[in-house]
Amino acid sequence: MSDIYSNLSQLGGDTVLPSNPEEAVLEHIQNPQADVDYNVRFTAPEFTTLCPMTGQPDYAHLVIDYVSGDWLVERKSLKFFLGAFRNHGALGLSV
Repeated sequence: MSDIYSNLSQLGGDTVLPSNPEEAVLEHIQNPQADVDYNVRFTAPEFTTLCPMTGQPDYAHLVIDYVSGDWLVERKSLKFFLGAFRNHGALGLSV
């Protein structure tokens, strides 16, 4: 594994989905092409969270776009962060 991945705690092994977003660890890696501006897109077509008022699931299709810089969001940690909302009540969630 490359040196840019050496400090990651979730990549390359078994990881348990956090029970809520506050427990989730959003990791980043050094961008090997930091001198080039480019768009990064992450899609989560099956994002779910619970309505804290009714307990019913709320669904969303998330598209996260950002322009790269010195760092990139590590995708597995982002998946786990978003997955932590599945059984968590979130009112007025805006990303």
